[in-house]
Amino acid sequence: MNIEDWRSQIKRGTLEFCILLMIKQRASYGYEIISNLEKYPILAAKENTIYPLLRRLLKEDYISSSWQESAEGLPPRKYYSITDKGLEYLYAISAEWDNLLNAINEIKGE
Repeated sequence: MNIEDWRSQIKRGTLEFCILLMIKQRASYGYEIISNLEKYPILAAKENTIYPLLRRLLKEDYISSSWQESAEGLPPRKYYSITDKGLEYLYAISAEWDNLLNAINEIKGE
């Protein structure tokens, strides 16, 4: 396994966590989520990764969606918001993330 393969494995679960964190802060549409992730090159992901993930989160009732008209006369956008079930899931992920980081830091001697 090379570093790119390892990064891909780590990124898979981390994207879900980051998307839920972003949607918790404010409702967002798909392209906006992709653009925000691009600010962090290690998290950048294409549409063919993000939209299936959003569909799965919708199906599992962790997020909800609604269409909103654009003030600029652009086509309506589908905005995603976190649900109560999604908040519970996010808090559980966050706790596990903290546990993981603490364990790694302890192993590293930090």
